[in-house]
Amino acid sequence: MGRAGKIFKGRHGGFAKFVAGTLAVFVLIMVFWPGNNVIRWIGAKVEIARQERQIRDYRHKIREMNERIRMLTSDKDTLEKFAREQFNFAEPGDDVYIVE
Repeated sequence: MGRAGKIFKGRHGGFAKFVAGTLAVFVLIMVFWPGNNVIRWIGAKVEIARQERQIRDYRHKIREMNERIRMLTSDKDTLEKFAREQFNFAEPGDDVYIVE
């Protein structure tokens, strides 16, 4: 008989069984009770991780856009290339071909 068996069968066995039962009921309530429970905590943790990943992605996109804005406002050649590609601009005498 192990140590736990001696505790439950010893002089204070009734009290040990009461504590174990109360603890089991408490754990079941914490896991399955509607509202604020362990399952909801885990779901919230997953949702927070998903939103933090989304924030990192948006910050990365913002950095890329800021770099592109800096290049378009400071470099005439980059601005001209962007205007030709995005808006089909051309200089006089250029032939423009649009392939869809």
